[in-house]
This record gives sequence, structure tokens and C-alpha cells, in this order.
Amino acid sequence: MSSPTVLSIIMLAAAALTIGAFALWRRGGSRLQVVLMLVLAVIMIANVALWVIPGERGTSPADVR
Repeated sequence: MSSPTVLSIIMLAAAALTIGAFALWRRGGSRLQVVLMLVLAVIMIANVALWVIPGERGTSPADVR
């Protein structure tokens, strides 16, 4: 798989976790599970940001091959 494909899948998973956490919260599910789902989504988004945001040289780690 190429890097953009993997990053896109990670972002879709983060969105699904956020939507799932909201749905679970609305149904009165476990608060701990809702919080953990949101924490995981934030971590996934932060990881994608680290790979995509350019560094000092103007290239991102996702661009380096």
C-alpha cells in the first residue's frame, strides 16, 4: 500500500471512532469507553499530522522515499 492510502485509511478510522463514540455516548454507554475511543482518534490524527506536516527542509516524512 502506498503512503497516501494508509494515511487516508487512518483518517477514516479516526472519523469512525469519533462518530462511534458520539453514538455510544448518546445511547448511555460506558463513559470510559467513549473517552478511550476519542483519545485513540486524537492519537491517530496526531500521527497523521506528524507524517504530513512539512519539516525544516520543506518535505514531510510521507514524501521521503
